[in-house]
Amino acid sequence: MRGKFITLEGCDGCGKSTQIEMLKSSLASRNARFVFTREPGGTEISERIREIISSPAYTDMDMYTELLLYAAARRQHSVYINKQLDEGKLVFCDRFTHSTIAYQGYGRGVDREVIDFCNKIALGDLKIDLTLFFDLSPEDAFKRKGGVDKSDRMECENFDFYTRVYNGYKVMASDKSVVTIDAKASATAVHESVLAVLEDRGIL
Repeated sequence: MRGKFITLEGCDGCGKSTQIEMLKSSLASRNARFVFTREPGGTEISERIREIISSPAYTDMDMYTELLLYAAARRQHSVYINKQLDEGKLVFCDRFTHSTIAYQGYGRGVDREVIDFCNKIALGDLKIDLTLFFDLSPEDAFKRKGGVDKSDRMECENFDFYTRVYNGYKVMASDKSVVTIDAKASATAVHESVLAVLEDRGIL
């Protein structure tokens, strides 16, 4: 039986990294077959592209160049994800297509049709089974993480940019394939909410 593909979304600092570590432990205790991956990244080629996207040396990067780099990394990554799903594994990905719509679409202002076209090429027949949106405002998120990581080009954007990104996530969260998790709660409470959703959807 083919596995399930679950993506984890939210603004920088929303607590995804903490939840991923907690989820790994819970899945292992249940003897689940799973892999965790991330975007951009997940494969050797995609990780090399991530280095370019994240580097603060490229502050003059054109928004379409940025979009196409994400799409190239995602295409290579999608091949890997499909192989894992074919083996019956649960695949959890830290960021995926919703991030592109939020950051490059709502944040940068790239036309949605252009983004959808790039994603169509990148994904092929790969489908997301469930998206978890960790809802935490940019204000609270950056307070939680202790400020901006200046070694990451994307984190060096202004606050208005992150407000647009967050508002974009809130719009997308109305889709039935997206489940909103209140990320303001304690790490334990958030983890329990995540497990409850996975159980309710028949993933666990």
